[in-house]
Amino acid sequence: MGPPQTDLLASRSTLDDAALDHLGRLMREWAMLADFCFSDLVLYVLDRDGRYLMAKHIRPATSQTIYQEELVGQVRTPEQRPLIDEAFRTGVIRRGDIDSAWLGERVRVAAIPVRQGGRTIAVLAREFVSAFRHRPGELEQTYERVFERFSSMIVSGAFPFPPEDVGMTTTPRVGDGVIVVGPTGAIEYSSPNATSTLTRSGVEAVIRGMTLAEVGIDSTAVRVSLAAGRPGVEDIERPDDVTIALRVLPFLESAPDGQRITGAVALVRDISDLRQRDRLLLSKDATISEIHHRVKNNLQTISSLLRLEGRRLTEPTARAAVEESVRRIHSIALVHETLSREPGDDVDFREVLKPLVRMVNEGLVSAERPIRFDIDGDGGVVSSEVATSLSLVVTELLQNAVEHAFPDSVEVTERRVGIELRHDDRHIGVVVADNGVGFDPDVSPAPAGSLGQSIVTALVRDELRGTIEYRVGGASTGTRVEVTVPSHKRWE
Repeated sequence: MGPPQTDLLASRSTLDDAALDHLGRLMREWAMLADFCFSDLVLYVLDRDGRYLMAKHIRPATSQTIYQEELVGQVRTPEQRPLIDEAFRTGVIRRGDIDSAWLGERVRVAAIPVRQGGRTIAVLAREFVSAFRHRPGELEQTYERVFERFSSMIVSGAFPFPPEDVGMTTTPRVGDGVIVVGPTGAIEYSSPNATSTLTRSGVEAVIRGMTLAEVGIDSTAVRVSLAAGRPGVEDIERPDDVTIALRVLPFLESAPDGQRITGAVALVRDISDLRQRDRLLLSKDATISEIHHRVKNNLQTISSLLRLEGRRLTEPTARAAVEESVRRIHSIALVHETLSREPGDDVDFREVLKPLVRMVNEGLVSAERPIRFDIDGDGGVVSSEVATSLSLVVTELLQNAVEHAFPDSVEVTERRVGIELRHDDRHIGVVVADNGVGFDPDVSPAPAGSLGQSIVTALVRDELRGTIEYRVGGASTGTRVEVTVPSHKRWE
């Protein structure tokens, strides 16, 4: 494989940004052009040594390629490619045959100057072997005429069009179906696939000379393209849950007073199955969101009941245990609240952390001894299972920092607890660090039998199959707890 083709153009040619942008837009249309002409297309640009660099090559989906080898990155001298050189120098389409040492055949070439801003910046070569081509029928002849009209627009600089706002899930291709209309919108040709698509949508007959509106398809995109000379896209909803996607490209012809619109080509595709799938996915997302919403409400009800029971307790240890249970349940409820607002079953973990930190700050930190909480970095997207377990881990670590890092006997200028996030393709890392008193590195950071420590260890190592590491630099330098777990469970 050679280097990326956009990098190849920038690194090995003298083209400026405007020319590179023009060629980039042309590249995005090459699949359509190659399919219309049933041929390989090769883009030639001048390199820094005055030779012709093969900067882009695309094979057609509607016919067989004549090149099995990779062309991109190879160079030819003007003497080796006289048609390309003549088209580049004159700005006029040149046609002829060249001998191919690779194929042992004479290759037919149409060298089309690519012009932008009144200058030739490249040559688009249509290359095919006539021995590979069967006798053309009406479809082939129509498609080739469409390609010739686009070729004239490439020479005049009218094609490719400026960037489009393509609001489609799937853009139709030539093989999906083609309709050619004249300047008034009258149908001049409809390919068999296009006719089948219109028939499935309820059209009784596609009759030449009639407009799409007259056969029952009211297309705004066709009207706009013929009126304004701009490409357009449109999804048309039909009876019986049939949806048709249209992409319309106008034909422009140079005229003394500017450009004249001579018709348009519409690429047509039946996307009913795709739209039905999208509706099912939306319904599934709505159901999942509703489930998360109900789980959150149920957890909040349990939390409220525990809080009421806790108020009746007089024994301090029992009351503290209930309060900790309430916080743990609340942390899980916050995850489900976030999931209820997000499509799918994944969630941005940073969005989960914000209400967790607020809950700890409001529930454990006194106004007389405030603590500053900071969240830095990006944890990426995690699955709901990971988010639920990891939120419990972070809640326990934050609670541990609040309760043990800043004893009354030690004065700290500003009490801080920071949460650092990082992620890669497979893992999320969370660091909880404070600037408190720290702990003796020879002693466990929490009593071995504490419920909080047991919860953290069980969730990180057993449930999430991750790692947890405690670090400390000595007294009064704080504690740093680093947790790394997979962002999605890939077991069970």
